[in-house]
Amino acid sequence: MPGSELFGAEERKEIEDVLGTGILFRYNHEGQRNNIWKARDFEAEVKKLTGARYAHAVSSGSTAVSAALAAAGVGAGDEVIVPPFTFIASVEAVLFSGGIPVFAEIDETLCLSAEGIEKAITPRTKAVLLVHMCGQMANMDEIIPVIRKHNLTLVEDAGQAFGSSYKGTSVGLFGKTGCYSFDFFKIATAGEGGVFVTNDESCYKLADTYSDHGHNHVGNVRGMEQHPVLGFNFRIGELHAGIGAAQTRKVPHIREVNRKYKQLLMKQLSGLPGVTFTSIPDPAGDSATFLNILLPDTATAKQTVENFNKTGVGGFNYWFTNMYHFINQWEHLKDLKAAAPLAIHLLGKPQDYNNLNLPKSQDVVGRLISFGIRCTWKESEVVELAGKIKNAIEQALSVKAYA
Repeated sequence: MPGSELFGAEERKEIEDVLGTGILFRYNHEGQRNNIWKARDFEAEVKKLTGARYAHAVSSGSTAVSAALAAAGVGAGDEVIVPPFTFIASVEAVLFSGGIPVFAEIDETLCLSAEGIEKAITPRTKAVLLVHMCGQMANMDEIIPVIRKHNLTLVEDAGQAFGSSYKGTSVGLFGKTGCYSFDFFKIATAGEGGVFVTNDESCYKLADTYSDHGHNHVGNVRGMEQHPVLGFNFRIGELHAGIGAAQTRKVPHIREVNRKYKQLLMKQLSGLPGVTFTSIPDPAGDSATFLNILLPDTATAKQTVENFNKTGVGGFNYWFTNMYHFINQWEHLKDLKAAAPLAIHLLGKPQDYNNLNLPKSQDVVGRLISFGIRCTWKESEVVELAGKIKNAIEQALSVKAYA
């Protein structure tokens, strides 16, 4: 959790600024806030880091995805291609927008592949929700031609990849709209928060109003503002926004240290038989929040996880059995268990979610173990961790050899 590792005087000052004015609300109250606008500061820092023309801070990464879908015009009845490996919020956002999720294959980038997208397209496909996973990025040179060929809307969920880029362009800015998460577990955290980004002015204006009950934010009398579209409450508060701004300023440092330690771990682990790393389409753009290891097969990965647990090695994720990041454990989604009927209950599922044929995704996620990179490590701790990882993998490989 790199961002939360570096909480300090900068974040405390942001909080004190807000408490000093007493204005926790992000809009209006000009006479009381002493020109302190933390949500605006947060948005400005995100634009500075990513190069986005427009940014709008909201209450969470999940609401940022919802805003990104709505602002891109994705809604009721639209089929949206999604990955089976993502935090489930991505798919929930599609469902609660009225959209219909269609699952497609990922590859060793941990993201949707161009081939997977192509195979999942139907005459009813409206959009692709491309999720950039584990600090990495999708292969955009292969994916963009597919999007253009079929005239699809691209929406990017870069919740796990803030600070990542592909050939000089920040992830989140290839599509019509994009978004980042700033929850407690990200490279920069606001505690809870998210940011919608786009280079399209009309999409920005839609997201801005949609995220605040339709307010157009023109004038200084809130109750007399116009409401060009229906919306809901996705507002971020000034306290969270202030922390997000301070944390965003720290991302270049965190990213630099992350990359150093990730490269050291990879160097220490290279050469193990059958062990590789995930594909990073642009290594120079990696935020390096995770070391992503691929074992020879699922059985070896499971044995390695067991070895980690026995020897007290922590800080890793085995996504194959994770309840919230991989489709195998999403029984509530497969059976469409909802608090109230959704559009998909009326329109029907385009796939049998209980019997999806996604062998590539099952293979990749089954073999994947991810370690979070900590920017506060000492180099000696990195070498020590690499040794423990290596021993656990070697033991798993020896068990396989004698099986």
